[in-house]
Amino acid sequence: MKLDKLLANIANCEVELDKDLSKFSTMRLQASGDLISVTNEQALKEVLITLKNNQQKFIVLGMGANQLLKSKSELPYLMLKFEFDSAILNEPRESYLVPASLRLSSLTSHAAKFGLKGWEVFTGVPATIGGALFMNAGTGLGEICQVVKKVWYLTSEGKRVEHDVTPESFSYRKNNFLNAGDVIVAAELVHFGIDEEIKFLIKDYLQKRNASQPMSSFTCGCVFKNSSFEGVSCPAGKFIDIIGLKGLQVGGIRISHKHGNFMENFDNATYEDVKELISIVQHELKQQFGINFELEVKV
Repeated sequence: MKLDKLLANIANCEVELDKDLSKFSTMRLQASGDLISVTNEQALKEVLITLKNNQQKFIVLGMGANQLLKSKSELPYLMLKFEFDSAILNEPRESYLVPASLRLSSLTSHAAKFGLKGWEVFTGVPATIGGALFMNAGTGLGEICQVVKKVWYLTSEGKRVEHDVTPESFSYRKNNFLNAGDVIVAAELVHFGIDEEIKFLIKDYLQKRNASQPMSSFTCGCVFKNSSFEGVSCPAGKFIDIIGLKGLQVGGIRISHKHGNFMENFDNATYEDVKELISIVQHELKQQFGINFELEVKV
């Protein structure tokens, strides 16, 4: 049975078959696939149960910043479009209950306006709350796990789970509590008080990122996780630069001249182009340094 027929009786759920998904990827890859959109948690629950009962796997799609979309996806994408009362951000609070579909840029603006200490970690991260929590997104200013108190998610069977965040809940660029098929629906965020310097910290960090990273290009963010060897930090971008791979291109994708850990779509790049370039870089890094650099982007 086709996906639109399978989910036809679920309210607040929209199914679009063979949809052009290029604009759903920050890298703007040529991509298409079936897209399921839900606007509330009840719809998500019913979708998850139906997909589970029909042995249908899926891929959660947020802002498409840390994942590569295939030219033609065999699995449907699932997108949350939950409503959010923006009035919550009209004044500072001790804690904030936010939906997984909320973009971090909204929180960065709120942090800068009111000086919320700790929320500078959201700066410049092109992600939704759900996507950022899934991979424990972070920058040089910290990681999102530092300001999260609770996470709510639905299991693949539609069961709602409340997770109290502990130091063991997250590690570098990953969560340690979700199972395959689980979908984050909301989170409780906290901060460490008010500090007027936060807005200047955010502004300064954005200026530095704009100067050192290709922020105006179509990228997926950092491609590789930073590594370490015998206790020594090994930044992926620096090592890619050392072996002279900046500017290397395959099809419509190339390694940025500005930052070695970024790949830019400059001419209608495809998933296959990116995969091939990633393979070349990993091989060269292994050959030159004997270090395996893991992927940060989800393929």
